Amino acid sequence: MGDLSNSDFYAKNQSNDSNRLAGFGCSLMELRSLMELRGTEAVVKLQEDYGGTEGLCTRLKTSPTEGLTGTQLDLDKRREIFGKNLIPPKKPKTFLQLVWEALQDVTLIILEVAALVSLGLSFYSPPGDASGESCGSAAGGVEHEGEGEAGWIEGAAILLSVVCVVLVTAFNDWSKEKQFRGLQSRIEQEQKFQVVRGAQVIQLPVADIVVGDIAQIKYGDLLPADGILIQGNDLKIDESSLTGESDHVKKAADKDPMLLSGTHVMEGSGRMIVTAVGVNSQTGIIFTLLGASTEEEEKKEKKVEDGHRNAVKKQDGAAAMEMQPLKSAEGGESDEKERKKVSISKKEKSVLQGKLTKLAVQIGKAGLLMSAITVIILVLYFAIDNFVMQKLAWMPECTPIYIQFFVKFFIIGVTVLVVAVPEGLPLAVTISLAYSVKKMMKDNNLVRHLDACETMGNATAICSDKTGTLTTNRMTAVQIYVADVHHEKIPDPGVLPPKSLDLMIHSIAINSAYTTKILPPDKEGGLPKQVGNKTECSLLGLVLALKRDYQTIRNQMPEEKLYKVYTFNSVRKSMSTVVKLPDGSFRMYSKGASEIVLKKCSHILNGVGEVRVFRPRDKDEMVKKVIEPMACDGLRTICVAYRDFASNPEPHWDDEGNILSDLTAICVVGIEDPVRPEVPDAIQKCQRAGITVRMVTGDNINTARAIAIKCGIIHPGEDFLCIDGKEFNRRIRNEKGEVEQERIDKVWPKLRVLARSSPTDKHTLVKGIIDSTMSAQRQVVAVTGDGTNDGPALKKADVGFAMGIAGTDVAKEASDIILTDDNFSSIVKAVMWGRNVYDSISKFLQFQLTVNVVAVIVAFTGACVTQDSPLKAVQMLWVNLIMDTFASLALATEPPTESLLKRRPYGRNKPLISSTMTKNIFGHAVYQLIIIFTLLFAGERLFDIDSGRNAPLHAPPSEHYTIIFNAFVMMQLFNELNARKIHGERNVFYGMHHNPIFCSIVVGTFAVQIVIVQFGGKPFSCKPLDLEKWMWCVFLGLGELIWGQVISTIPNSRLRFLRRAGQLSKKDDLPEEDANEDNEEIDHAERELRRGQILWFRGLNRIQTQIRVVNAFRSSLYEGLEKPDSRTSIHNFMTHPEFRIEDSTPHIPLIDDTDDDSARRRKKYSSQPSSPNKNNNAIDSGINLTIDSSKSAASSSPASPLHSLETSL
Repeated sequence: MGDLSNSDFYAKNQSNDSNRLAGFGCSLMELRSLMELRGTEAVVKLQEDYGGTEGLCTRLKTSPTEGLTGTQLDLDKRREIFGKNLIPPKKPKTFLQLVWEALQDVTLIILEVAALVSLGLSFYSPPGDASGESCGSAAGGVEHEGEGEAGWIEGAAILLSVVCVVLVTAFNDWSKEKQFRGLQSRIEQEQKFQVVRGAQVIQLPVADIVVGDIAQIKYGDLLPADGILIQGNDLKIDESSLTGESDHVKKAADKDPMLLSGTHVMEGSGRMIVTAVGVNSQTGIIFTLLGASTEEEEKKEKKVEDGHRNAVKKQDGAAAMEMQPLKSAEGGESDEKERKKVSISKKEKSVLQGKLTKLAVQIGKAGLLMSAITVIILVLYFAIDNFVMQKLAWMPECTPIYIQFFVKFFIIGVTVLVVAVPEGLPLAVTISLAYSVKKMMKDNNLVRHLDACETMGNATAICSDKTGTLTTNRMTAVQIYVADVHHEKIPDPGVLPPKSLDLMIHSIAINSAYTTKILPPDKEGGLPKQVGNKTECSLLGLVLALKRDYQTIRNQMPEEKLYKVYTFNSVRKSMSTVVKLPDGSFRMYSKGASEIVLKKCSHILNGVGEVRVFRPRDKDEMVKKVIEPMACDGLRTICVAYRDFASNPEPHWDDEGNILSDLTAICVVGIEDPVRPEVPDAIQKCQRAGITVRMVTGDNINTARAIAIKCGIIHPGEDFLCIDGKEFNRRIRNEKGEVEQERIDKVWPKLRVLARSSPTDKHTLVKGIIDSTMSAQRQVVAVTGDGTNDGPALKKADVGFAMGIAGTDVAKEASDIILTDDNFSSIVKAVMWGRNVYDSISKFLQFQLTVNVVAVIVAFTGACVTQDSPLKAVQMLWVNLIMDTFASLALATEPPTESLLKRRPYGRNKPLISSTMTKNIFGHAVYQLIIIFTLLFAGERLFDIDSGRNAPLHAPPSEHYTIIFNAFVMMQLFNELNARKIHGERNVFYGMHHNPIFCSIVVGTFAVQIVIVQFGGKPFSCKPLDLEKWMWCVFLGLGELIWGQVISTIPNSRLRFLRRAGQLSKKDDLPEEDANEDNEEIDHAERELRRGQILWFRGLNRIQTQIRVVNAFRSSLYEGLEKPDSRTSIHNFMTHPEFRIEDSTPHIPLIDDTDDDSARRRKKYSSQPSSPNKNNNAIDSGINLTIDSSKSAASSSPASPLHSLETSL
């Protein structure tokens, strides 16, 4: 349907008459053209052509109050005529396309070419019988009893293995795409919308909405189809996704009733009749155009893309997945947004991707260098040996033979490169992420952006909402202050004065969204079901507890009769509804946060229900005696009030300030929202894992503090801050009202609870923590949110969690992960999975790099010493397959364990390869190299077999080289077990039985190896081995496990040089603060690729300079200061942020007495061009030393003290 060609459209137009015959009073095209109008033009057209919305409803055979009847026949007919509410997704890539893409890999292309040349040449034999002698040693023994004919096998085998690699890659991409689509359809099913059918309000999946449906829209919705407003209260829509205008558009049935799919409801509520769905809606039309134009563009882009693809290919499978926009069922809109989002990628690249890309680029460069040197040495050796030492002339008929040699050398070189380049890295990341995402679904985390799952493992701070996340979001009214009495329990209705009771019941019933209801429980004995806004549900529950029925009052005053509604928003923090009384006067009911509504009250109902004056000192007393005690019990306090207006003159309703004042208070209700039972435990786990949990809530500060204590976010007696939004802003803004990073840095480390906060406060806090450069590590912040207003904070955070149940569509759209059960403990699961991904990649790296180091050195030395690589091209490709594809599968699917939560986050600047891993990599490499070189140079004597060294060109495979190959593979297999542990644990088998994939891959690889050695023959250059030699190979492999125990006995502290190696492997960390100077979050990988060479030299230079500087200054550095040993670890250091020598003044200011200091610094800032990140002074301030011995040796980020020393030198 998406690609309706024009002819189809005309065909549809022709069927207008049949539409009319089908009994609908308007055709698809008429409705489409109607939806293109805006504002008064649309109102006029509606009146003239259709007789207003009533007329339109009649034509579409629907009722504005009762909706469609909902019979299947009617719905099917509507779908047939007006279309379904789906925008067909773009066709997925076929398997063949994916194969073609996998073939674009440069190394594979080089191999293919080499193999084809080798194949072609193997069929050529030089003329004449004397060819053997005349071409010198080159042809030594070419014709070995018809072995010459087998020369083609090697080329064919290489081609075959290339095919294997390509198929495996393509299959992985294909299954990834399939999983991704599954994820999308899951998100689509999640999306429901409220529709009136048969006078019942029901929740429907968005795809089931048809033209003629009456949809109920409310604050926070994302409109699923085009429609016309029938009735609205204070409705404001954000149409920026379609028009690009950021101002909210006011909608009213008599001014601008046109509602478009894909736009967001920012305020108010209302009802609309659906007039266009799917491809016929405004977004759908844009999409159809996009679909048509993208196909043409794709053809153009194809050429450009191929050039880029190889660069991208190395970067990361995960990146590719993140790039595919997630279409939600509400149609193209999200998709369109995603397109915008993709062009300006969501945030900077995730930590892991940045580090991996950097590593892959480095290894690639090293591999290229090694392979080039190998080829050059081989060619030179051959040339010198033949043409200089033996003084042979180059004979034309020998050329093909020489070329065959050169091709062989070239193949060896390429093989070294293939083994050196870890193309398994993107694969490991993708598999690990895809596996985690699949499993996280079971833990109620629906991941929308793949890399969010891994970023979560590095989280250092979580800013959580209170309502619904930490609490159950099942609110119940438990206390009430009415008629001058504070009732600790809900009283009997007989006790209350009838007038007060009547006003209270009416106010609650009318002044709340009519979509909010309390329904009977699903199962016997269960709790009643709360539908809609939970705070309103608790008030309606209070009405029921007072033995009254709110529904009868609503029936007397239906929604159409409400005169004016001021809906709740984050600025008002209250909701008011105006009704016209029978005598023509007006009454406004109001409810909202108690301290806000009470400020506007000038009267209150007394003990008998009469109005009395409410003076400021009465207010203070009420706050002390009623509101604070309620809040200290962790209750939310809501004040209910009203005001009467005369009918003549009618009040000026738009003047909110005057209307919402001079109220009469009826009662104050205390609402309890119990803490979820599993939350305190989850928060404790977070704190143990080094993650700070902060509560950011709109509630009053006492309530917030009480809940925070119940949750365990704050413990009595600790040094922490609990402040409200007003105080927060006072502390972080300067005289001009601008936010200053300096000031935020004084607040956030101790802040635990931020109450009465606005969405801007939340955003400011998140931004402030992320931009802070106080600690050595940049903070990684996760944020939870459910409301539309949380969008900016969710987007700004490193990981945004939206609530799946209570969350609005806008919040889900801005988030990275959706919590399908709205539960905080699911966030802890996400942390666990995130850390697991990071560890899985590290395990894989440890394994892969050991193989790389060994294989490259063996191929290189072998080639240089014996003119032939001990490991043949096909064997190398098999090893490559084991270590890349299979190992990534085996090691990336390790399930997470609780122990992951017992360590602190790694942070952004920690090298990917820790010192323990470096120790393991080099340790195992040494063992393997010793074994292989012993076998290579003394194997024939040890096993009493013929030597395989210096074999002629097409010689049959030797037993000698087969043993080397077999022993090599066995050592890799057993080392795969060692690689399962990266923190130096002893028991490498622990938890292995929980991972069937790992076990089956190890066993499978072993089985295939047996087949290759015994039956591989010429293609694999293998000669069958007898049992004794097999036992020796396995024994050498088992030695790996014993050697692993030996390595883990060596303490890291003994291996000082390795610490630097670990640091170096990640190369001097990209100057992150440097990047922040222009406050752009620059993508590591791209900078890396752009400035790789410069950085490499600069890095080496800087490290050398730094080591010199450190050594020079070390002795003099600590003399005047306290001894460094008291701050040996970065964590101790974090707890004493005072120790920075600012502006090279000799005294060390404590954190609080810096006011005069900060004033002085502000002068300094004002002279600089102001930049949003005001902490760039680290470098300017001369010498800004941080006392922290653990970092001094290898520190290298430019804002580090050593760098400042270096620059000042």
